[in-house]
Order: sequence, then structure tokens, then C-alpha cells
Amino acid sequence: MFSAEFWTMGLCWTASLLASYWQLFPIGIAGRCDVYPRSETPRNFRTRLVCIVTGTTSGLGAAAAFALSKEGFCVVLVGLSSELLSKAMEDIREQNKDAHLKGFVVDLSSFRSILEFKSSLEKWLMDSDMHSSIQLLINNEGILATSARPTAEGYDQMMGTNYLGAFFLTKLLLPLLKTSPVGSRIVNVTSFTHRAVFGAQINEDIVTGKCFFRSKEYPCARIYQYSKCKLEFPPSMFSRLSLNWRPLSHAVL
Repeated sequence: MFSAEFWTMGLCWTASLLASYWQLFPIGIAGRCDVYPRSETPRNFRTRLVCIVTGTTSGLGAAAAFALSKEGFCVVLVGLSSELLSKAMEDIREQNKDAHLKGFVVDLSSFRSILEFKSSLEKWLMDSDMHSSIQLLINNEGILATSARPTAEGYDQMMGTNYLGAFFLTKLLLPLLKTSPVGSRIVNVTSFTHRAVFGAQINEDIVTGKCFFRSKEYPCARIYQYSKCKLEFPPSMFSRLSLNWRPLSHAVL
């Protein structure tokens, strides 16, 4: 109760949440919000549109997967547990018998697991006689760890899952998004907690989370805020991380 992390989550996060609601207040008064126009499937398109949603075993991910299945998407569910993925797909099919679903077990904190997912996804698209493209990618996966856990590459697990993994997955799937015969979109789900980040000095140690390993106590709240923040990095930093890509901007959902 006397730790800095407790008060960060109790005070700063509460203030950040209230600030988010305050920003949405005018929209509620107006009674409308801006939405993206929907693209119709071309007549010569031989299959249904494909959507990938990460973190679909519960919460926002599960709700998004269900809603998109109702919209007629072929939804690819990505999660860390095969049992929870099966349960999520079973729940969706109980509510929507016409749902077209496919599940993949992926550890977004592991670059190797993400690479294996890309290969498996491309093979599934080919074997299913699907168009080799994706129309929607929703990066929803996120964790809040309370203890320091390094990834296979030596990065902090929370930064690796919530931030680095999402961008690495996006980079790998960009070719499939670009080959879509209709407009494709990327949605990066973030959190109101990013509002609690002030005066961040961004460097390689922050991106990888390695600097937090040197702390006496694991600053879980601060790391979570960073992992959900819109950060801009020098391109040279990613060559040192062996990631040949540049970051996209997060979009609040």
C-alpha cells in the first residue's frame, strides 16, 4: 500500500480514466461519433473477408471477434492458450452458428512464435483456397505483469507483448494487408493509462524494458503505461534490436 506502484495505479490511473471520459463527453452530448466507411466485397472476390484479432480469449478481444463474426468476417483468433481459444470459439458459435473461425496459439512476446504464426497463416490461407490477403488486423493482446520476466530475446515480457510484439506482427503481415482487393485497416488497442506518462526519455533501454530489470522493485505500473503509450523512436534503434521496421502510431479504441 505504501509503494509507488500502488499510488500510481490508484491516483494517476484514476485521473487518466476521468480525463478519457471527459474527452468523450462532447461526443456523448452530440450523440454521434465518426466511423470509418465500410468496404463492400468485390463481386470477383472468391471468399469472405479475413480479420485477425489478438488476445481473443477474453475481454475486448473476445467481444470484437464475436461482433466481427456477425459482420460476416472470417475471424482468425490469436491467443496464448489452446484451451481458452477453443472455449472462446465455442462461445462464439453458440451465439452465431454461421461464424467462420480459425484459432492460432501465438506467444506475442516471442519473435519466433510470431514468425511461425505468419507461416502457418499463409499455409492455412493457401490450403483453404482463400485469397492471400487480410482485410483487418486488431492488435488487442496485452498483459499486466507484476514481476520481472524476460522474453526469449531478453526483453521485458510486458514491453515485448504489449508493444514490440504488436509492431513485429504488424510488420510481418503488412504484405498480406497491402494485397487486399478492398481497403485494409490496422487497429492498435491502447489504454487510458498512457495519459499518465510525462516527460518520457525514450531510448533502447525503455523500448526493450531492460532498464527496469535493474530496479530494486519491479515498476509494473510504469512499464504498463509505457507499453500503452504512443512512442516515437529513431529508426537506427530498431537495427540494433534486429527489427527491420519502423513503428506505427497507436489508435485508441
